[in-house]
Amino acid sequence: MAIPRPAGDFDRRYEQDMSVLRRPWQVGLLLLFLLALYLLPLYSSGSLISLVNRIGIFIIAVQGLNILTGYTGQISLGQAAFMTVGGYVSALLVGNLGWSFFLALPVAGLAAGLVGLIFGLPSLRVKGFYLVMATLGAQFIIPWLARNIYQDILNGAQGINVTVASLKLPVIANTCFLGTTYDAAANACYFRFGDPASFLFITITVLLITTIAAHNIARSRFGRALVSVRDNDLAAELLGINLFTYKLRAFFLAAVYAGIAGSLLAHNLRFINSETVNLTSSVLMLGMLVVGGLGTSVGPFFGATLVLLIEEAVIILTPILIDLIPAIEGTASAALRPLIFGLALMLFLVFEPRGLAYRWQLIKAAWRLRPFAH
Repeated sequence: MAIPRPAGDFDRRYEQDMSVLRRPWQVGLLLLFLLALYLLPLYSSGSLISLVNRIGIFIIAVQGLNILTGYTGQISLGQAAFMTVGGYVSALLVGNLGWSFFLALPVAGLAAGLVGLIFGLPSLRVKGFYLVMATLGAQFIIPWLARNIYQDILNGAQGINVTVASLKLPVIANTCFLGTTYDAAANACYFRFGDPASFLFITITVLLITTIAAHNIARSRFGRALVSVRDNDLAAELLGINLFTYKLRAFFLAAVYAGIAGSLLAHNLRFINSETVNLTSSVLMLGMLVVGGLGTSVGPFFGATLVLLIEEAVIILTPILIDLIPAIEGTASAALRPLIFGLALMLFLVFEPRGLAYRWQLIKAAWRLRPFAH
């Protein structure tokens, strides 16, 4: 005789209640999805691989912005500037000093984090619109420094070419593995990530690490303190939370994520200058967070994916619109992208103000309550 089981989800242990993947089939589905991403170069086109790389890199940057804006409530328009810092630091360490890319990547994130601390100092005294203006200063100051003050090192507005990311491997039996190249001076084999297909492995792996870190930060004591600062900073201070310390930590983490994303972007594009990511990119990332869902782990995934897919759709539709309306040929390519992005953002603010992550939570709740999901 079969033992009757209660309907719905019942957590009997703390680990069950805190688990992200609650069922074995969810673990299997995630592993299949990751396997499909890692094997994407085997069955996909180069343009799709480049798009996935770009989406992954911007998800990392938006994850950092989510810690600062979504959890702490500190609005920032300087995320692209911190990406620029990370890209330049990584390019100089790998190209000029001969560092391994995998060592330069976290150092670039830390360097961007230290710069983020400087621009996070006004956060104790100002908030809201005034903090936006303070962080906006980073978006003008950092590119100006790169173009004018450090032009001898960073080649001014022309920018610098970035060395290909590579992984050093030992020589075994005087031979190198398939796909690696031998360097006689170093007596080592190197696997080079010089094309988007090979660089995809780095992007996905780093994205996995940053996602796990960001999710655990949100569930930690530190993450709960950030949320309390966002909801009511006066009450949080009365409860013993040092506002200045926690706001600076949030700025530091957001800039670290931006620096990591900037390093990945520079080595993926093999080039970086002061305008590779600019103020438009900062606004775009803030829009990604609003569309995806502020203060949620999946919000950066939904937002970055949707916004970048819209951009790709605009690129595809622009020639079609020009054929239909020849009069817009001169302005269509420049005007359609901000027009459609602004329209999408406006519609989300009106009809889905809590973002796609909230809608996803409702769908999951309805699935768990089936067949009583009315």
